[in-house]
Amino acid sequence: MRIAAFLLAILLLSGCARQRPVQPQTEAAALPTESAAGVTEPVQTQPPETEPVQTQPPETEPTIPPEPTAPPEDDALVHIRTWIPGIGQELRYAGEDNFTGQQIYPFTEGYLRYGTVKKLAAAQERLAEQGLSLKIWDAYRPVSAQWTLWQVCPDPRYVADPRQGSSNHSRGSAVDVTLVDSQGRELDMPTDFDDFSARADRDYSDCTEIQAANARLLEQVMRECGFQPYWQEWWHFSDTDGYPVEGDFQPPVG
Repeated sequence: MRIAAFLLAILLLSGCARQRPVQPQTEAAALPTESAAGVTEPVQTQPPETEPVQTQPPETEPTIPPEPTAPPEDDALVHIRTWIPGIGQELRYAGEDNFTGQQIYPFTEGYLRYGTVKKLAAAQERLAEQGLSLKIWDAYRPVSAQWTLWQVCPDPRYVADPRQGSSNHSRGSAVDVTLVDSQGRELDMPTDFDDFSARADRDYSDCTEIQAANARLLEQVMRECGFQPYWQEWWHFSDTDGYPVEGDFQPPVG
């Protein structure tokens, strides 16, 4: 019995002295840490929440939808640069750089009757053969814009009276243009746009020879392509085909 008890004691003592297996540590971020105040705080194991990333593209300026590929009727009002891509454009009444010093209409793209655009395209093609291009200063003009111009300048020599049939601009069949070179630089003309003086007429006696030659070239090409020039303004041309005043159409803004 003594021998058995002695052996049992030895076995018990050897089991207490045996080391327990070491548990492998997990990621250090999972262990608690101690704050400066001595309080044990859990360690953040998940990354802090962030604002969701914006996946939508930024808003862009509205674009004008393309015209249908099939040619419309001649009396349809169309976007000029859709049908004549290379033509220059700077609509003066869309901003303040005009004789009124104010914006007359909010749109920045020119529109005309399709029949008028075809004639303008023919003029553009002829000028391109000489390394030149047309540049549009004004095209279709709503009747409301015509009233604004008349209130500022009630002189029928330069602004058509809306009570007397309005302007051909409001019919979509008149265009104010000048000439530019292949770099888009305006050629020297008798005056700037909307210069209501004797120098702006088609007499060409009170301007330089170069100015007169450039204005005559513009007039010749426009005449040959179906436009009637206006005597008082070297830049103004009306389609020889007539159209009614447009009372409803408003070009898109943007």
